[in-house]
Amino acid sequence: MTAENPTTTAPPPTRRRRVAAPARSQSSIALAQVQAAIARAASAAGHAVGPAWRAVAARVGPVLAVVSPLGWIVLGGALVSFTLTVVLGWSEFAFLGATLVAAFLIALCYVFGRSTYSVSIELNPRRVVAGDRALGRMEVVNTGSKAVLPTRMELPVGTGLAEFMVPRLAAGAETEELFAVPTARRALILAGPALSVRGDQLGLLRRTTEWTGQVELFVHPKTTRLATTARGLVRDLEGQTTKVITDSDLAFHALRTYEPGDDIRNVHWRTSARTGQLMVRQYQETRRSQLLLVFDAERSHFASDEEFELGVSVMASIGCQVIREETEIDAIWQRQAIRVVTPTALLDDSCRIQPVDGMHGSLRDYVRQSTLRLAAPSLVVFVVGSQLPAAELRAASTLYGTDTEVVAVRVDVAGEPRLSRLGGMMLSTVSELTELPALLKRAGR
Repeated sequence: MTAENPTTTAPPPTRRRRVAAPARSQSSIALAQVQAAIARAASAAGHAVGPAWRAVAARVGPVLAVVSPLGWIVLGGALVSFTLTVVLGWSEFAFLGATLVAAFLIALCYVFGRSTYSVSIELNPRRVVAGDRALGRMEVVNTGSKAVLPTRMELPVGTGLAEFMVPRLAAGAETEELFAVPTARRALILAGPALSVRGDQLGLLRRTTEWTGQVELFVHPKTTRLATTARGLVRDLEGQTTKVITDSDLAFHALRTYEPGDDIRNVHWRTSARTGQLMVRQYQETRRSQLLLVFDAERSHFASDEEFELGVSVMASIGCQVIREETEIDAIWQRQAIRVVTPTALLDDSCRIQPVDGMHGSLRDYVRQSTLRLAAPSLVVFVVGSQLPAAELRAASTLYGTDTEVVAVRVDVAGEPRLSRLGGMMLSTVSELTELPALLKRAGR
């Protein structure tokens, strides 16, 4: 008997009923349309009103700028006084508000009028050494056809402000004012712009007119002349020999056996005839002298402002001497490269050097990032402060190979002048600028 296998039949597929989404109500559709219409209207209004508002602000802004903070306080006090009078019926505040408004209206009389001046500023000299005297001169000429009433002139000079009272000037008349510029410290001092000021004695309103631009006064750091035999300051312009062997240069080194591809012009025929095989010349590679002068302006690496200024003077003294000797040089500090075309350009840029705080993680990072596009140096001079850890200075010197000589000058106003070795570099400690020439001369030996 054979058993029949019952066959299983699959149940018929069930049909899924689609549930229709509820239709949006007519009110929500209308609300969305109204919102879109409002947005379009606001955008169109913004495009239409924007240019008009900017034009109004351009005209009204200078007028409102004439009112000083004290003037706005007076206007606000008058408004509050009148409000209290109306709301609370306090007549005393009406007199106070009237007094404040009267003071403001009287102040308005002082700002009207037109000046026809021609103003010039001269500084003599434009470049001085810290501690020298610098004088300035401001000349005011009435170029109009009518007399001009007395006017107060303001002249910003550095962080200070010089004020002059220009007398009544007839048509074509002129007057001049002399002033001294403080130059006790290295700085870049900006004189100007010269401003004529109209306003009341209380200072409610102040209207100024700018007549000149700014004039720069460079207060150079103090420098000292260095001996021409100082290490690295005078180099053979035709190059110095290195330990790198090359097939073409000036300094002869040795002979070697000819190899395919060698230049036939380097074959030494006399030796080749004696030995029976071709011999070619080898040379020691010579490199043109290239000095890299690095000034570390990190504030935390200097014990005081006096020490920082000494460091700038040391850097400027070395840089100027190298430029005078016509040796190739690059000079840098944290914010930018220093121009080294002439000693004057270097001194001008040294006036811009200011302490920095945490621009780089270490001295090594600063030097590596700042010298990526500079020529490979044959001599590196670091000028650093007394608070720089020796490990950081040693790490920065490892950026250069044995063919590059490294010298460090540490400024320490509380220390003693001395020479020492730090790793593979010569370390000179300077406490006064006058010690620098002798120390570098000793280092050269």
